[in-house]
Amino acid sequence: MKSGARGHFLARRWQGAVPWRVLFWRDMLAAGTLVNLLASFVSLMLASQGAPLAVAVLVHFAPLPYNLFLVLALWRLPRRPSLVAAAAAAWLVVVTVL
Repeated sequence: MKSGARGHFLARRWQGAVPWRVLFWRDMLAAGTLVNLLASFVSLMLASQGAPLAVAVLVHFAPLPYNLFLVLALWRLPRRPSLVAAAAAAWLVVVTVL
């Protein structure tokens, strides 16, 4: 993926050009959860193999900026259901802890 394409991906979400259904279901719940599970798995593997704890913690929390971005982008949408905004906040808590 080119740098411009990645910037376009982020800009479209931040500017509200992506429907809340896509942002919530695909970007957050499907892709975001997968990224977080992978980071947690790698973090646990690093810790079990004797890597420094700081490295394992860094890997675990590496997706946090992207998670925050997704939640804030969803909250910025003017026509998103309140229940979806609450579910996004709950998702953020769950994937941060896991």
